Amino acid sequence: EGQLVESGGGTVQPGGSLRLSCAASRFIFSRSDMSWVRQAPGKGPEWVARIDFAGGGTLYPDSVKGRFTISRDNTKNMLYLQMNSLKPEDTALYYCARGFRTPRNYWGQGTQVTVSS
Repeated sequence: EGQLVESGGGTVQPGGSLRLSCAASRFIFSRSDMSWVRQAPGKGPEWVARIDFAGGGTLYPDSVKGRFTISRDNTKNMLYLQMNSLKPEDTALYYCARGFRTPRNYWGQGTQVTVSS
C-alpha cells in the first residue's frame, strides 16, 4: 500500500488557513490518483479532495469547494491541501490517501486540524 506521512496540521482561528503536506514513498506516486479524507470524532470519513495522477483533474464536495485546493508535485512525491476560510466544522483528523474511497490501510496516520477561537 505504500507509505504516507502527513504534516502541517494545527490549531487555527475561524477564517484562517492551513496547508497540509503528505510525503509519499514505497509506491509509484506519479501513477496514483490521490485524495484527502477527514474524520471528525463520532463521525464517518468524509472525502474532501481528489486529484488525478497527473494533477490535471480535481474534485471536491460542496462542503469545501472554493475553500480547499488539492495539488501535487510528482517530482518530489508530495501531495498538498491548501485550506482557506476554515470553519469550526472543518475540525477533524485529516488523512492523505492513495486512490479514492480506498480502504484505511491505503491512508496515512493523519494530522489533526482544529478550528477554534
